[in-house]
Amino acid sequence: MRKNLLSLCLSLSLMGAVPAVAYAAQNDANTAPAISSQTLRNLSWTPLVPPVTQDVTLGTASVQINQGDIQGAVGAYSLPADRGSLEITLTSIATGKTLYAPNVLVLDEQMRPAAFYPSSYFPYQKPGIVSSDRLEGTLKLTPALGQKQIYLLVYTTRQDLAGTTQMTNPAKAFAAGVGNAVPDIPDPIARHTPTGTLSLKVSAEQRTGNVMIGQIFPSSTAPAATPVVVGNTQPAAAAPAAAPAKPSEPMLSDSESYFNDAIKKAVKAGDVDKALKLLDEAERLGSKTARKTFIESVKR
Repeated sequence: MRKNLLSLCLSLSLMGAVPAVAYAAQNDANTAPAISSQTLRNLSWTPLVPPVTQDVTLGTASVQINQGDIQGAVGAYSLPADRGSLEITLTSIATGKTLYAPNVLVLDEQMRPAAFYPSSYFPYQKPGIVSSDRLEGTLKLTPALGQKQIYLLVYTTRQDLAGTTQMTNPAKAFAAGVGNAVPDIPDPIARHTPTGTLSLKVSAEQRTGNVMIGQIFPSSTAPAATPVVVGNTQPAAAAPAAAPAKPSEPMLSDSESYFNDAIKKAVKAGDVDKALKLLDEAERLGSKTARKTFIESVKR
């Protein structure tokens, strides 16, 4: 947690024309297969409002993407970006001796790639009393302020389809579960398929996750991004919202003290989302010390 706060603190102190990035090297979106903007525009994004558990069957009738390395059925989901950090557990459930090996590309509100989770991020999990053979992983994301939604694209690749997963024989799993001797019998091999069964569990919390999605604050020197329209969620020719006008006078000292004290209390309580909102509002009203207060509070 402290490491994440210090990273956020550093990014705030070095604000500039920096594009949206994922603050986790292993999730570098630049390593994801390229997907055209037109393909993204044509997808129908299913909203997931936390807390929610969504079971999905990706079949032959599901939306398909066959572009570059991406091959087979895909799942496309939109999530709210104004409810704090998001924790998403993605499970791909084995069907017989087949498995769908998921990859996840996270996009910010402007549909720009922000984080990438390859299939290796979702390791095999042995069956339990109430669970099946599966591939499973958990994503923890923190949408940056000012966004209304972010997007999750689940897909598999040609390389994944060429692979397999060694599962655990059910008799072995049962014997281990009840404390009996584990029999010496072969384990089944699941081949990877372009279709499968998924389960997504999404929850929200007012604490910072480990991957920041989108820009922390808008920058007047950053290049303007062209929004990608998804379905009918926005007018085709919608203009970007105008940046709020900067105050002509500095903030009064009493107001400075109020915001600085509130920022300190929020950071001390572990509510970084609230502290960031207070910082944003204070600077909008002309504060010259709120950013320094936030940074120093996080470093303590």
